[in-house]
Amino acid sequence: MDLSKTIPPPYDEEKQVQASEPKITTVERGLKARHISMIAIGGTIGTGLFIGTAAPLSEAGPVSTLISYLFMGTLTFYMAQALGEMATFIPIAGSFNAFTTRFLSPALGGANGWLYWFTWAMTFALELTVVGDVIGFWTDAVPTGAWIAIFYVLLTAANFAPVRYYGEVEFWVAFIKVIAIVGWLIYCFIMVCGAGVTGPVGFRYWRNGNAWGPGILVKDKNTGRFLGWLSSLVNAAFTYQGVELVGVSSGESSNPRRTIPRAIRKVFYRILIFYVGGVLFIGLLVPYYDKKLVATDAAYTATSPFIIAIQNSGTPVLPDIFNAVILATIISAGNSNVYIGSRILYALAGVGNAPKWFGYTRNGVPYVGVLFTALFGLLAFLVLSDNGNKVFGWFLNITAVAGMICWVCISFSHIRFMQVLNSRNMDRNDLPFKAQHMPYGSWYAGIGILVIIFVQGFEVFFDFNANDFFVSYVSIVLFVVMWGFFQLFYGGPLLLPLDQIDIDSGRKEVDEMVWEEDDLPKNAWQKFWDKVS
Repeated sequence: MDLSKTIPPPYDEEKQVQASEPKITTVERGLKARHISMIAIGGTIGTGLFIGTAAPLSEAGPVSTLISYLFMGTLTFYMAQALGEMATFIPIAGSFNAFTTRFLSPALGGANGWLYWFTWAMTFALELTVVGDVIGFWTDAVPTGAWIAIFYVLLTAANFAPVRYYGEVEFWVAFIKVIAIVGWLIYCFIMVCGAGVTGPVGFRYWRNGNAWGPGILVKDKNTGRFLGWLSSLVNAAFTYQGVELVGVSSGESSNPRRTIPRAIRKVFYRILIFYVGGVLFIGLLVPYYDKKLVATDAAYTATSPFIIAIQNSGTPVLPDIFNAVILATIISAGNSNVYIGSRILYALAGVGNAPKWFGYTRNGVPYVGVLFTALFGLLAFLVLSDNGNKVFGWFLNITAVAGMICWVCISFSHIRFMQVLNSRNMDRNDLPFKAQHMPYGSWYAGIGILVIIFVQGFEVFFDFNANDFFVSYVSIVLFVVMWGFFQLFYGGPLLLPLDQIDIDSGRKEVDEMVWEEDDLPKNAWQKFWDKVS
């Protein structure tokens, strides 16, 4: 829009236009190596791990749940590897949505990008509703609506600060998460060995068939246990979401060619330690039949297997401390939701899949995207109405499945990316970061996650009704509808020909930059943080 045609002629027209017209600029490259690494950690440790593991443990038992998380961990690992290779080669803000647009088609990129943005906008609202419930672990003296309003204002305002401040806050919150879960793992090991009131626990809750859970939906025990495992697999997929956040922040990294590969390489160890280690120990200390796992009248965090493990071991005060960690996690997650959503809109505007005003920035912050994403946080007040839970059940399903649709797009975008490199005789060995076991890893992740997307609503077929079916698959419907809309809008082929794919924009500019190495560790203290993050 040319504002010079709409603003009345000023005394100095040139100065007035320069002062009035929003600048379509770039986001600030203010995230250092430790910020990127900790954002990657923060994206993988959240309410899904701390609380979401209760459902799979109660339905599938400890061993089936552990197998599910191991399997989903392999899919997540290869998806992250694929993203790392592309995001390091072309480090642009909101990268993987731009990759879908470039390597698959503008229509797929538009559908994927908007659905993924909607995921985080709705998650922001969901996180706001949970804050009051987590505080309810201690007291319910303050109404939930008041907590929603307080944290809505605080988190929205925080996202107008330059990204370097966001990175610093996320660094320290993620550090608290890491210390908490590592400390919890050490604590659980000691409790398993016999330091708690239960004495030596060992594999007590894995014996007598308890390892495989009670089975669900059918009378045949073996079939029921398989369905329980399938259900836990879906929960594991939901829990792992956020690993892809390192790709969103690549455009704001102070040195993406160095920081992104380091963050991606550590994904394997984070999956192994935080997720697999966490699920292993909750399965050792919390039996699947513990009634606290499915309590309906307790505070939100009262069903957390992490807190139940502490309570069962008889350690006082520690449950309150861990609840404080979960509270910090949720507040951090809400802050990240707005950050991620605004960067996705910025990336969509950059490739023409969103109005250009989402690309306007001030102080490196896409402020229009921040405002628009935060606006959806007001939906959190729906939980105060009688029908709020039903409406939010729809939103929650959309956010979960939409995240997996994004993973599929990342995997197949990488396959096309490799095909483009091959067609132009570019050697992957010359890339800044080379993903492992490709293209087989991307095929494995893409097909595996795609299957999970279609089977995640299997329970509805045991007692079919149209409402539950729609809730289970509405995100797929939304994706297809938006894909069709963008396909009509753009026209052209369903899949871009290899010779029309752009792999230069955003890459050559980075290649020509001279990167400062001021984020390299220079003393013992900096080296410590470099290793920790």
